[in-house]
Amino acid sequence: MRDASPKRAGPGHRLSDLVRRRPETITFILLVAICIGVALANPAFLQPSTLIDIGRASVVIGLFALGTLVVLAAGGIDVSFTAIAAFTMYSMTLVAQKYLPGLPIAAVLVMATLGGALLGLINGLLVHHLRVPSLIVTIGTQYLFRGFLLAFIGTVWIMSLPPQMGAFGRLALLRFEAASGATITLPAYFLALPIAALVTWWILNRTLMGRAIFAMGGNADIAARLGYSLRTVHLFVFGYAGALAGLAGIIHVCANRQANPFDLVGTEITVIAAVVLGGARITGGTGTVLGTVLGVLLIVVLNNVLVLVGIPSTWQRLVIGIFILLAAAFFVTRQKRNLPSPSET
Repeated sequence: MRDASPKRAGPGHRLSDLVRRRPETITFILLVAICIGVALANPAFLQPSTLIDIGRASVVIGLFALGTLVVLAAGGIDVSFTAIAAFTMYSMTLVAQKYLPGLPIAAVLVMATLGGALLGLINGLLVHHLRVPSLIVTIGTQYLFRGFLLAFIGTVWIMSLPPQMGAFGRLALLRFEAASGATITLPAYFLALPIAALVTWWILNRTLMGRAIFAMGGNADIAARLGYSLRTVHLFVFGYAGALAGLAGIIHVCANRQANPFDLVGTEITVIAAVVLGGARITGGTGTVLGTVLGVLLIVVLNNVLVLVGIPSTWQRLVIGIFILLAAAFFVTRQKRNLPSPSET
């Protein structure tokens, strides 16, 4: 017979319980530990210019990651978002340059977002009606979107952006002068990331669609029996991921002041890694916006730290890969420990 009297929980048990309920805690601890260690080794890391560089570098990957989070939470996976971003950013730049030169930047942003959503809806329709794994579908559409761009729209870099897009890339949200005399600028497009994070959090935690997404990610058959429309969820999650990809693409162009149809290739794994490091499971049904943002910051900080200490860029993927493997091992171990033993069932 078991002793039913409550036991006093020690600090280790409380931490374990916190990690079980909020796996992004580990990501936060890692992020803080890395920042403290680097700041002690090189105080220049805490300079405003470095922190603003981290914020600026987090925008595009963060928008990608939020869209990936929604797809992963629904039990799918999307690797076509960089192709969607490249397609929308290059085609919209051409439209604003050649056909609608006076188009306001707000209209450019909205049209790029809607264009990305439309391409994402194609993913959703194919995933639902073909009934094959979304990874296979999005690999195919990735080649389809990028191939269409390169074959019919253009392959030449656009080095001179329309004035409104260039001005948006230079628009400052915050500007001040550092002790060295350099001007430090936080761009206005940075606001896109916190706004998208709040919208994504609201969708996942305060709407019926959010419940449907997590229900389908947990078990699609049970979600269907509960009355959730799997077709609607598929269309929404891939359309939403496409919309964020389209927005990220046009921000990428404005920030870099050029449109390159070959940009963003190969960043899919980095984005998925950020979401996984934030506590989301590839199998679906879990994930938080806070964890995803922390995962993005961890990846960006790691890249900046490796640059600061002089580690070649070719080693950055190795270090990030080690972090992914360690995180995967930790989450699998945590899941096994939480399973009930045979005597408890």
